[in-house]
Amino acid sequence: MTTAIEKLNVSGLGRLPAFCHATVAGDFVFVSGTLGTRADSFELVEGGTGPQTAQTLENIARILAGARAGKQDVVKVNVFLTDMATFPEMNEAYLAFFGDDPPARITVGCSALAIGAAVEIDCIAYRPEELGPP
Repeated sequence: MTTAIEKLNVSGLGRLPAFCHATVAGDFVFVSGTLGTRADSFELVEGGTGPQTAQTLENIARILAGARAGKQDVVKVNVFLTDMATFPEMNEAYLAFFGDDPPARITVGCSALAIGAAVEIDCIAYRPEELGPP
């Protein structure tokens, strides 16, 4: 049996035309790299890594909701930071979002991110297919 693959874009969230916000494949939601931008724009929130992490995770929550999933469904997170010295700021915002039982994660330092972002996050969520299409 072939599982349909659906590309998902959430209205009200900015994106470049070169990618979609997420791809739903069977029981899994693959969220693209997401930045801490304000709704409907490519303008980063002010304040650096902590506020950008919080905004990025809120943007991811909106994408997951569009796929009929939530943060409780996230099984793996990849975080990219341009300055590993800001790891504590990212981690504080991350734990404020996910709570005391966060999903598996890797944090990688990198030299630069799109539009000068301090942080970029992608993730994979598990959404049982019986919920139906997003």
